[in-house]
Amino acid sequence: MEKIKAFFIGGIVSSNSSEAHQLNKKSSFGEIDEGKIQYSLVEALFLVAKGKMDIFVRDKIISKDDLLKKFQRIDKKFQLKFSVFSDLRTKGYVVKTALKFGADFRVYDKGAKPKQKHAKWLVFVESENNKLTWHEFSAKNRVAHSTKKKLLLAIVDEENDVSYYEVGWVKP
Repeated sequence: MEKIKAFFIGGIVSSNSSEAHQLNKKSSFGEIDEGKIQYSLVEALFLVAKGKMDIFVRDKIISKDDLLKKFQRIDKKFQLKFSVFSDLRTKGYVVKTALKFGADFRVYDKGAKPKQKHAKWLVFVESENNKLTWHEFSAKNRVAHSTKKKLLLAIVDEENDVSYYEVGWVKP
């Protein structure tokens, strides 16, 4: 498969190439929007890092390092989110944004298709240096519970290694 040719315009990465549509159908990368495949920033950088996509601004390819800098200016937690996204995707999970749930990601079981199944987890990404209050923790847990998903806390250390903590409700 040839590399996907995508464009970064107005803070959005998208492509209308046949390769983009094939990868979306096969591996659930990106979302179809008005005939184009639109990518989250972490998806886009992941595909660039894997050699599956080139991202252009006008007619110039943007390097992975320059993309990282651009994306970090847009999202201060980008590096943390990218570490988690990359780790989960590399392990075979389908990872999508979860903005409408107030979380960082929703994660589907390996091989699941997002439009055919529900996500198993809502993921909240935190740095190991960040302190989470009980109130914040409870709010995250309530969001996951109310959407019938398990809460997955992804804690990223200074080396960008990720530890996961699954939280669930127990009825005694």
